[in-house]
Amino acid sequence: MIVQDVIDKLERQSPIDAAMEWDNVGLLVGDANKEVKRIYIALDATDEVIKHAADVKADMLITHHPLIFSGMKSITSDDFIGRRVISLVKNDMAYYAIHTNFDVYGMGALAQEALGLIDALPLDISHGEEGIGRIGNFAVPIKLKKLAAEIKKKFKVDAVRVYGDVDSKVQKIAISPGSGKSEIDNAIEQGADVLITGDIGHHDGIDSVARGMAIIDAGHYGLEHLFIDYMAYYLGDGHDLSGIKIFTEEKCNPYYTL
Repeated sequence: MIVQDVIDKLERQSPIDAAMEWDNVGLLVGDANKEVKRIYIALDATDEVIKHAADVKADMLITHHPLIFSGMKSITSDDFIGRRVISLVKNDMAYYAIHTNFDVYGMGALAQEALGLIDALPLDISHGEEGIGRIGNFAVPIKLKKLAAEIKKKFKVDAVRVYGDVDSKVQKIAISPGSGKSEIDNAIEQGADVLITGDIGHHDGIDSVARGMAIIDAGHYGLEHLFIDYMAYYLGDGHDLSGIKIFTEEKCNPYYTL
């Protein structure tokens, strides 16, 4: 099997034309005709991740967030992105990023399933009938405090930040894994009682509460690390990639809460 065969499977699940215009997805480093026997999956192509992938002699690295977003006029070890590209090339490792196209055709559904939402639809339709996030309901209202505890448990995060009355009850739930402040207006317009997302700033949070919607910030990584296990299943148990070994980066928040 070659890199292009893996790409074909990835793009059947998440068509590349579903990615946002500003995004940079697809094969970013390497040869599409390279033979693949070992794949490493992570959320970000950090120095540590690339080293871990090299340690297991991975032929291909797949991440959710692209290492390269904007044009590069030079690739040198003086720049942290250039250093990582050089490391990928030195280790003869193809590198593929599957970002907002997976958000549209995967991440929202994973979050919906983890939460147990019913009657859920895309929060922000961007490609056909699919789109970013989900908005749906719980069968019965739940206290915001209890929902926060459930998110910590179901998404395996150590802490969340809650904007709103923790004793109030919520039932219509919006979730946008990753950085979701751009979805606040959309969630409010659709009548959500709470938006679950990451990367919420002080004013975003308090202003949302003033407009009648609570927010639970579970962190960018906290909600999106679901990608790793899902992609390992999709390429492993989910599809017959005969002779391919799948390795995954161990779950680890990129910061400490002290």
